[in-house]
Amino acid sequence: MKWLDSFFEDRLRAVAHRASRRSAIARVSKWLIGSAFLLPVLPFDRSPRAAGGAKPSEIAENELNDQHCDYWRYCALDGHLCTCCGGSITSCPPGTIPGSVTWIGTCENPEDGKHYLVSYNDCCGAASCGRCYCNTNEGERPGYRMGVHNDINWCMGTESTVYHCTVSVVLGTAAAK
Repeated sequence: MKWLDSFFEDRLRAVAHRASRRSAIARVSKWLIGSAFLLPVLPFDRSPRAAGGAKPSEIAENELNDQHCDYWRYCALDGHLCTCCGGSITSCPPGTIPGSVTWIGTCENPEDGKHYLVSYNDCCGAASCGRCYCNTNEGERPGYRMGVHNDINWCMGTESTVYHCTVSVVLGTAAAK
């Protein structure tokens, strides 16, 4: 077995002559820095789930159903509906807290034909609800306009940055253009 030991010793010494500790540390550092950019993205999967199209009669019924994505208040919502996760349309479920920052949308109420400003709050602190996912982006702006972009983790100002669901609060009527 001495020949096996000398074989590996010779190979390791050859590698040690060609590579320094600094190059090994540099390679490990590149992997760590590269993974640091990917890790914050991983827990926030808000990609749309496979969903079939709705019939016109279903859409009319759903505009009044706060547990369906076609409900008029959800025109700029991106996330899970709190109405399906133990909360209400305006309050977070027990065990979660509302995020301290929001995004705003302007949605038309089909009952009165008026446009309303709607504030969307992410409820934070519990694992993602995983039910009633909506990704409606009417009037969405590019990501460089933070206040009107809905693809951001809005739990960033709370103790826990874990996203659970989203509520929609009507702030008032929108001013005419």
